[in-house]
Amino acid sequence: MAVRLPRPHRFDVFLAAGGLAGGIVLWALGLHTSGSGVLGADWGLIPLTVTAGLELLRRTRPQLALIFGTFAITFDMFTPGNVATILMFTDLAYTAVLYGSPAAARRIPVTTGLVSLGVTLGFLVWWREPQAILVGLGCAVVSFGPAATGALVRNHHEAAETARLRAEQTALLAEMDRTQAVTAERARMARELHDMVAGHLSAIAIHSTAALSLDDPDTSRTSLAVIRENSVAGLTEMRRLIGILRDSGGETGPMPTPTLDGLGALVAGARANGLDVTLDAGQGSVPAPVELAAYRIVQESLTNALKHAAPGPVLVLLRRADDALRIEVSSPYRPGDGPRAPGSGAGLPGMRERAALLGGALTAGPGGDRWTVEALLPLAEHTLAEHTRTEHTRTEGAVPKGTARTEVSDEEVSA
Repeated sequence: MAVRLPRPHRFDVFLAAGGLAGGIVLWALGLHTSGSGVLGADWGLIPLTVTAGLELLRRTRPQLALIFGTFAITFDMFTPGNVATILMFTDLAYTAVLYGSPAAARRIPVTTGLVSLGVTLGFLVWWREPQAILVGLGCAVVSFGPAATGALVRNHHEAAETARLRAEQTALLAEMDRTQAVTAERARMARELHDMVAGHLSAIAIHSTAALSLDDPDTSRTSLAVIRENSVAGLTEMRRLIGILRDSGGETGPMPTPTLDGLGALVAGARANGLDVTLDAGQGSVPAPVELAAYRIVQESLTNALKHAAPGPVLVLLRRADDALRIEVSSPYRPGDGPRAPGSGAGLPGMRERAALLGGALTAGPGGDRWTVEALLPLAEHTLAEHTRTEHTRTEGAVPKGTARTEVSDEEVSA
């Protein structure tokens, strides 16, 4: 079965043709590397032709080309010699290291170096004259020099390729970090938007339903007043959030964030919407992240009570205990009651996310005739700092680890 050699590179064809043509011109002019040889000058065309043919394999079969090239250059030593044959052999030694296998690239410079040293010592022993060093030097220039140069160039190419791959990996990691940061920020924005607007929209839905179902001018007027109040408040919250998103230059001061001091106004708004709310908040300062999370948890709990709770008192309790802030919001609950307003089911997961981001925990569910939301938020500074840093380095999606897989019951989804 015939062996099909790969198609040579176009540059290799030009190099082989040029080397062969140049060698023939030198042979025709009688220009040789030595004045004499065991064989005549015509014999020098054989290694010239073989070496030129091997140039066609310099990229595709570099090691095979070097092996046969070594036999050709050895045969050329028994003729007057041709410069073109020597130059093409040096190219074969160079490309065997540059394009050959990694093992060959390591072995060839060592082998050629040892051969050059052996030739030098052999001629010194044979001739016993200093001129033998020149023979060994010539052998090193023809074989070891090109091989060493090929090794240097190959190492440079490999280093450049490694740097390119490292740069691509760095760019890929940067893009992944950017995508994760954008996803986490979008999740945070969605949570804030839900907490700020859901209560107002729920109140609007409930009072608009009452205004449409009751044929009482006074009731309708009262409902429309509550609808207008919640619409204005919702638009104000939306404007505040949009202002934060648009403020990329930092020319304006930071927008105020809700604190526990605003719970009174929050409860007053819930009462205006028809809830019978009692607030029992203990005194004492807490870190700003805990204040914001506690405010949003109470706000979302009151929104859920407005949408889903049965008529009756709603209790809001905040207490400090064991370096933690305990939040409890309970509202009347009767199994089987349908919701008073449609819900999206994002309230409880959002509250759990807020608690988990601070290293706390949140539970919600029925107990007797009450639906209770309980949250425990740590107040230790080192715990808050650790979980704040973790929030910005999440790599498991849009929600934090530990909350992304939270299972929500059918009853919780309605909340």
